Amino acid sequence: MNTLKSKISEKSRMRTKQNDMKKIWFFFALAFTMSHLALSQSINQIPVVAWGGIPSNETTVERYVELREAGFTHVIQPMDADSLAIAMDIAAEVGIKMFVHCPELKTETEKIVKRFMNHPAIAGYYITDEPGRSAFPALGEWVRKIQAIDNQHFCYINLYPNFARYLETETYQEHLHLFIEEVPVPILSFDHYPVFLDQTGNRVLRLEWYENLEIFSDKARKAEKPFWAFALSVEHYHRSYKYPIPTLEELRLQVFSDLVYGAQGIQYFKYWGSLGRNDFYYAPIESRTKKRTEVYDYIKEINTEIKNLSSIFLDAKVVSVGHTGEIIPPGTKRLEFLPDVIKTFETEGAGAVVSVLQKDGKSYLAIVNRDFKNKMKVKIEGEPGLQRVLKDGSTVPASAYINTMTVAPGDILIYCWNR
Repeated sequence: MNTLKSKISEKSRMRTKQNDMKKIWFFFALAFTMSHLALSQSINQIPVVAWGGIPSNETTVERYVELREAGFTHVIQPMDADSLAIAMDIAAEVGIKMFVHCPELKTETEKIVKRFMNHPAIAGYYITDEPGRSAFPALGEWVRKIQAIDNQHFCYINLYPNFARYLETETYQEHLHLFIEEVPVPILSFDHYPVFLDQTGNRVLRLEWYENLEIFSDKARKAEKPFWAFALSVEHYHRSYKYPIPTLEELRLQVFSDLVYGAQGIQYFKYWGSLGRNDFYYAPIESRTKKRTEVYDYIKEINTEIKNLSSIFLDAKVVSVGHTGEIIPPGTKRLEFLPDVIKTFETEGAGAVVSVLQKDGKSYLAIVNRDFKNKMKVKIEGEPGLQRVLKDGSTVPASAYINTMTVAPGDILIYCWNR
């Protein structure tokens, strides 16, 4: 009996310890989520990340001003710790935030965290990209080690898309579930590049992309964590896929689809071209000439729109997302109804992504043309209080416009009303 009591007592102590640890990491997660919100609100917009930013041998004030003028707010760029220190000093000078991304973060964690944790340019700590399930336990320990030193800046890990081969789990949903359970990062991030060239050279949309957004946004919402998503801004080959130089329309489709699904950060891969196994050379900054391409101008235009519309999407609650069209993407839901303020709603062509969001006593209807090649007509009629939101963020009565509007390829149309 004493042995039994001893075992029960030991189990009780273990449960108490586990519960205490859960409470500790809950408050860590809450603190880091709040730090992410504070970070977004401090720049007063959706964060815009240059993934693969300025190389260390090009670290100058002029280059970082150029990046900022394209509308970027954050940079993720690998370099050694000393080069990173120089880059972060310049980034702070021009108003850019950077993630600590250096090999020493792994080998000398405590030293590097203490070196950069109070730097005015720090956004957080880059841990890794696209880990398989077997790496989760070690990543969780690494993240906890950093958080124990610095509880003001978050750790960042980007995850695989749903078509990846190296998940090491039976399903994508299981992969995300285990990551969320085992790795205490406050934001979730994934990459998925949907536009590629088929065997005939035509630009096509990968069918799994919208399903990926459905799954990821659902997991993030249930975990009560914001998520960040990507747009592809570089031409390259990857295994059997050929990704073309992106068009303005393709970039808009990716960015606006991310936002209407609730993304709280937009990331572009990549900003600066590079030569190597995949030859990522034709990016916003071309690797050989180190000069801007037309993609720089596309991104600058879209980033201005993101900034102008951040008052809508930043911290908004996504109420519903539905798709229209004769055929909707697999894994998505068909639009069945809209709030009563919308009296008539019809789309022509390939169809649209339609999202209802709420923020600060207002409701929003965001409509994205799912076709990046052709225009789409939208017929919409509403009650007198319905307003149209323009690309500069201002509003005008919807009644000032005709009932049938034309939406450019990949573009967005937004309406709002008081709840």
